[in-house]
Amino acid sequence: MYATNYAKATSLEDAVAKLKSSEDGKFLGGGQTLLATMKQRLAAPTDIIDVTKIPELQGISVEGGKVVIGAATTHSQVAASKEIASAIPALAELAGTIGDPAVRNMGTMGGVLANNDPAADYPAAALALDATIMTTRGEHAAADYFTGIFETALEEDEIITKIAYTIPKKAAYEKFRNPASRYSLCSVFVALLDDGPRVTVTGSGNDGVFRVTEMEEALKANWSPDAVRSIAIDPATMLADIHGSAEYRAHLVPVLAARAVAKAG
Repeated sequence: MYATNYAKATSLEDAVAKLKSSEDGKFLGGGQTLLATMKQRLAAPTDIIDVTKIPELQGISVEGGKVVIGAATTHSQVAASKEIASAIPALAELAGTIGDPAVRNMGTMGGVLANNDPAADYPAAALALDATIMTTRGEHAAADYFTGIFETALEEDEIITKIAYTIPKKAAYEKFRNPASRYSLCSVFVALLDDGPRVTVTGSGNDGVFRVTEMEEALKANWSPDAVRSIAIDPATMLADIHGSAEYRAHLVPVLAARAVAKAG
């Protein structure tokens, strides 16, 4: 790992000021992606600014048909939250599948969404649950927020403050994980919102998280596992690596989608 300066921000204003005064600074959420890339010498920021203890980034609430979660909320806090388990149990379950206890106790929801790792779990939930990503500069609809692998609509000095998820009529998450890293090899989040079904896939798309509109239309006509089980995914749109070919990942999508629909009820 390259040498770097570490600073802990006490407020959003302080965090932005520290970033602007650095040569090449980066905000630090849980560090599960940033620190790993630094250890591999794929990133070398001169400064890392820890935003996890900023009061404005804390808290979980249910208000107006939404579950609103502070960006510095850890995965373990999401998994253990009674409010989330009551309103969106699939989201609490998703958080419990992330990494191991050490990762869940350090990693944050805002950090995951800011990095937009192609194998991350929360992007699938955000896109399926029509989430709004609130930041120091305004708001981003999830549909417009994810712009590609490791790419988002965030500006360099923009900080995620809260994420508001729409409470669905029903939802479920099915994850096929790498047994070593527990990252998603292919996962599907299914939700039924007031405007219809959503089916999102993470861990597999060669452009990051994506919706499967053909499955959504099928579920609109017939909410059942059979409606999605036979819908094929084009392998040309999928990632391929030593853990799974594009064809294998394409095969997994309808299998996991059918399981998620059955789980949602």
